[in-house]
Amino acid sequence: MDQIVTLDSRQEAALQAVADKFVAVHKGDVMKSLKEMIVLNGRLQEQLDARSAPRRATR
Repeated sequence: MDQIVTLDSRQEAALQAVADKFVAVHKGDVMKSLKEMIVLNGRLQEQLDARSAPRRATR
């Protein structure tokens, strides 16, 4: 991990609320939620990598 992020209490509460909703979508299965989050993060990272890759000039 490149950076440690520190949250204030308001940000922590907001993050907790989103996490609770995400787990609720998966019917309370925390492991299933974690796996889904890993997959989603992987897809987003691929998209970011594709956008930041140098573009080839087309002729």
